[in-house]
Amino acid sequence: MKYRKLGRTNWEVSEIGYGMWGMAGWTGSDDDESMQSMQKAVDLGCNFFDTAWGYGSGKSESLLGELIRANPQKRLYTATKMPPKNFKWPSRREYSLDDCFPPDHIQRFVDNSLKNAGIDSYDIMQFHTWEDLWLEDDRWVKKMMDLKSQGVIHSIGISINRWEPWNGVKAVKSGIIDAIQVIYNIFDQNPKDELFPACREHNVGVIARVPFDEGTLTGTLTKDSTWPEGDWRNTYFVPENLNSSVDHAEDLKPLVPEGMTMPEMALRFILGEPTVSTIIPGMRKLNHVEANIATSDAGILSEELMKELEKHRWDREPTEWSQ
Repeated sequence: MKYRKLGRTNWEVSEIGYGMWGMAGWTGSDDDESMQSMQKAVDLGCNFFDTAWGYGSGKSESLLGELIRANPQKRLYTATKMPPKNFKWPSRREYSLDDCFPPDHIQRFVDNSLKNAGIDSYDIMQFHTWEDLWLEDDRWVKKMMDLKSQGVIHSIGISINRWEPWNGVKAVKSGIIDAIQVIYNIFDQNPKDELFPACREHNVGVIARVPFDEGTLTGTLTKDSTWPEGDWRNTYFVPENLNSSVDHAEDLKPLVPEGMTMPEMALRFILGEPTVSTIIPGMRKLNHVEANIATSDAGILSEELMKELEKHRWDREPTEWSQ
C-alpha cells in the first residue's frame, strides 16, 4: 500500500481507502463478512475509512467503532457524514441552511455519530449534502469551529452532489474546509475542470468516491440486471440509466489490457490523478479487498492507456433518478 497526504491535514492516508455504504445500505450485507473484510483491509495497510449516519441510520458507524477497538495499536483515520435535516439527497438549489444544516442539527448528529461508533472524536466530519450558497450563512462555520475546538472533530469536509463538482469550488476557495468528497472515475472526469485545480491551490484533500460508477465499471452489469426488492440500485439503474451505462462500459472492454480486470483498470485510472488523496471503493468481500488494495502496489496505468481512457469522459446532468 502506498500513502498520500490528505491536503492540509498532512495525514498520510492509504491510496485505497474503504467506503462503508454497502455494508449497511445495500442488500446482501452480512456483518461478520463486513468485519472480516475491514480487518483484512487494515492488515493490508488500509487506514482510511469513510462512513455516514445515513448508512443504516448509524449501523455503519457502529461497525467502524468495532474495527477501531479491535486495532488499538493502529492509526485508523475516521470520516463520517451528517445527514441533512430534511433527509433529502441530493441537495437542491432551493434548500437553505435551515432546511439542511442548522447549528442545532449539526450538534445533534455529531453527538449521534460519536455515540454510534463509541469513539471520542472523528478525524473528518462531512456535510452529506452541500450547496455553495450556504457560504453566505456563517452559522455552520461557527458551529463546526466550536466542535473542532472541543476536539470532537479534527477537520471539516463536504460531500458534493452527484455530477455537480462545480458546486463546491467556492467552499474549497473559502479556506474553511479541509477535505472534499466527490465522484471521480473514468466516466466522471468533470472534477478536473475547476474543482481539482482549486483543491491543489488551497491544499484541500480529495476523497474520490464511486470509483466503479455504482457497479458499471466492474463490467459485470447487463441490460437485464436486477437487484432484490428494497435495494437502492433498483431506483438508480432505471432502464434509461442502466442501458446507457452498460453501453458505455462495453465500449471500454476492448481497452482492458491482458491480465487486468476492468475494476483494476478503473482504480488505477483514478490513481493516475495526483490530486486525489484516497479512493473509497465499497468492499464487502475479502476477495474485493485483496484485489482493490493490490492496485496501489501495481501503480498507475501507462500514459498511452490513460490518454485513451480520458476519451471516455461522460458528462451527465442530475435527474430524478440520479439521487
